[in-house]
Amino acid sequence: MNTTTDQNKNRIVPIIMMIALFGMISFVTNLAAPMGQVLKEQFGVSNFMGLLGNAANFIAYAVMGIPGGILLQRVGYKKTALIAIAIGFVGVFVQFLSGHSPESAAFGVYLLGAFIAGFSMCLLNTVVNPMLNTLGGGGNKGNQLIQVGGSFNSIMATFTPMFVGILIGEATKANIKDVFPVMYIAMGVFAVVFFVMMAVKIPEPHATNTKEPMGKLMSGALKFRHFVLGAIAIFVYVGVEVGTPGIMIYWLSDNPEVGKTIAGFVAGTYWFLMLVGRLLGASLGSKISSKTMLSTLSAVGLILILSAILSPTTNLISLPVLQTSATGALSFGMAQVPINALFIVLVGLCTSIMWGSIFNLAVEGLGKFTPAASGIFMTLVCGGGILPAIQGGVADAAGYIASYWVIVIALAYLLFYGLVGSKNVTKGVSVTDDEVPVDTASQSVPVEE
Repeated sequence: MNTTTDQNKNRIVPIIMMIALFGMISFVTNLAAPMGQVLKEQFGVSNFMGLLGNAANFIAYAVMGIPGGILLQRVGYKKTALIAIAIGFVGVFVQFLSGHSPESAAFGVYLLGAFIAGFSMCLLNTVVNPMLNTLGGGGNKGNQLIQVGGSFNSIMATFTPMFVGILIGEATKANIKDVFPVMYIAMGVFAVVFFVMMAVKIPEPHATNTKEPMGKLMSGALKFRHFVLGAIAIFVYVGVEVGTPGIMIYWLSDNPEVGKTIAGFVAGTYWFLMLVGRLLGASLGSKISSKTMLSTLSAVGLILILSAILSPTTNLISLPVLQTSATGALSFGMAQVPINALFIVLVGLCTSIMWGSIFNLAVEGLGKFTPAASGIFMTLVCGGGILPAIQGGVADAAGYIASYWVIVIALAYLLFYGLVGSKNVTKGVSVTDDEVPVDTASQSVPVEE
């Protein structure tokens, strides 16, 4: 009994560190999108060019996902986290240097920094998700802890673009230097967490359990159907999370009755609802299985998006938004927007818990293959750059609302995965260093009493 209590106490600091890193993932990743506006104004580039920093973050996932799993298997969770934090510091520092670079080179230097920072975010995700799952004890408790981390992630997602907006809001022509305070915060947090992590003991649940080659471990992970389908699900999910509010901003911005300012705050409501959903997920995660969460909210999301597609855009509804007065003062007020926007915004409640649920379902029963699986899993996060691009192409060809059929197809797949694809049917594959095969299909998600 005392041993268990001591173990729980020893896990408190690692849990806090993992949750802090979860927040940094969001802080740095969400810095890229509002920076696009800065790049557009400073360098006079197109929307596509302005979003290259955001794209660089996701491309880094595709490049670093599998190497990240190899690194995790070879050096363990703690060393991988320390390497990721150091790379994150360097990435933000390079972005900082772009503000002091010649105008002809500044754009390229910034993109390089965003790309390096993307490497860090990928590595941190590779560590944080399995670590929180393990520290929570796996199953529903592990899912609950991931939801707590996701909640802090959402807080940072809400804070970052707002802070950037405040910094550049009064500038006649935004410049990278205007955003230096955000970069100072990021570098400061990375530095503090790095030194704290060095002094903290981090458990190594799977990374040090096996000496098998990573190639063999990756092949082993790919033998599990529920993991392969789960990796595809994460590709689809991140695309849904990014594309759903992203295309809405463009649509509302082009609407003369709404405008860019209100469009941005309406989209911000989506991210706020993701925070609300994650807080609810954290409180209910130990009582509701990941399978039930994902299946139910995928179905609700489908209904909401179909409602957005089929509802007339002439039907208006009032939404509370943060508005800017003629004097530049910020205040809350009601704004008239098409009811379609309301349905789209509400999808934030649905996407809020999907990451933790998909990850939990995908790695359940993988044992020693978990680090390798996590690397593959992280590679597919690049869907956050690819799926929205596809949706944007459909919007160019058929209109903004019609583009949400892409989201319908994506949510339908997530519903399939929750109901059918997440079931572990693989048999005869050993998930320990023992050579005796075990029936992993019989290892169901433990239910907390």
